[in-house]
Amino acid sequence: MPFKSGFVAIIGKPNVGKSTLLNAILKKKVAIATPKPQTTRDNIRGILTMEDCQIVFIDTPGIHKPRAKLNEMMVKHAYDAIRDVDMLMLLIDATKPLDAADRLIIDSIRDMEIPKFLVVNKIDKLNKSELLDLLAGVDTALFDEIIPVSALRSRNIEELINTVKNYLKEDVQYYPSDMISDYPEEFMISEIIREKIMLNTEQEIPHAIAVTIENIEHKKEVDVINALIVCEKPSQKSIIIGKRGEKLKEIASFARSELEERLQKKVFLEVFVSVEENWRNKKYQLSQFGYYDRHTDE
Repeated sequence: MPFKSGFVAIIGKPNVGKSTLLNAILKKKVAIATPKPQTTRDNIRGILTMEDCQIVFIDTPGIHKPRAKLNEMMVKHAYDAIRDVDMLMLLIDATKPLDAADRLIIDSIRDMEIPKFLVVNKIDKLNKSELLDLLAGVDTALFDEIIPVSALRSRNIEELINTVKNYLKEDVQYYPSDMISDYPEEFMISEIIREKIMLNTEQEIPHAIAVTIENIEHKKEVDVINALIVCEKPSQKSIIIGKRGEKLKEIASFARSELEERLQKKVFLEVFVSVEENWRNKKYQLSQFGYYDRHTDE
């Protein structure tokens, strides 16, 4: 039996469920997911390997109108992801009518000569008639397949995977069978901490922070991790730390629990907070935090 493989980009507006869909496909949390828009800031590969094929799904940042250099990089990374893939999934939110942002994305992929799927998410929240009304406003002829799913409820996920398999071509296996993502350990740790901040803070805080891992020391009984949370204003720092440091302790506790489950090892997590004014608009800081590559992003 010939082995098949391929790369599939998942694109769409912010907060339509791209990361939740990737996690549902892999049946394991690879990408952080929160109810807040613009949670994903970089392209994240999730690798699904079966007996006869390997599919590499690429979760991308939500495509939106950028207001800072960070957002520009996020949108650029999303469009970069679709340049060399074998297939493309456009994910839309079934609970909201298509708007100008959706149509802009559709127009940007119109001439791409690869299989394109329209994946309609959150179908658990509407009936068949409402779904048909939504699709009436879509140029369905542009898409090779239209697949309704509920990423949160894992509905139609197997159908989605099988549909992708039908479009795969004979190719090599790119990753080991037991690998589900190719990001480094430091990235995984920083993302988990950032997710806990996003879930436990409000207003501008979730979008104004970055997390860097200063040091990891692997000891026999424990992993010692030093992390730095960077925000843009002293007032934001005060909110993240909280009264008598309670908010920061809460964030660190949630992060440590998930890290121990992921790493299958006791974790000592030490977290600090600093202020870098307007870091989202400074190329040096964006590069330092891993969002901007001075050699490739111009």
